[in-house]
Amino acid sequence: MARSRTSYFCSGCGHEAHAWSGRCAGCGEWNTLVEAPQAAPQPAAGPRGGRARGGAASTPVALRDVSAPADQRLRTGILELDRVLGGGLVPGSLVLLGGSPGIGKSTLTGMALGNLAAAGHSVLYASGEESPDA
Repeated sequence: MARSRTSYFCSGCGHEAHAWSGRCAGCGEWNTLVEAPQAAPQPAAGPRGGRARGGAASTPVALRDVSAPADQRLRTGILELDRVLGGGLVPGSLVLLGGSPGIGKSTLTGMALGNLAAAGHSVLYASGEESPDA
């Protein structure tokens, strides 16, 4: 059975508070908070544990038995980059390259996106850096 929790609502402005106080934090009026019991939220349904749809407990699955759908991937034309990316870029995905200055991140990205653009794909390259004041 779900536990109930208590919330307090201001009768003047409707502000919700989780603990009673003499003054409403929303409108500043005194002695306007009214107690209202609420049911606790139900556990989320889904594959990450908790309760599955329909209320039944989910069962563990061995990692070797998990199957992932094969995504259509875009080959960058750079074999090692495609291998690291699991076969290429997933359309609509975002890839963040990080590393020390001067190791070739921009060069590698430019080459890969140039190859994709030459193959007729739309590409977007966004670059940024930390402020020296940060």
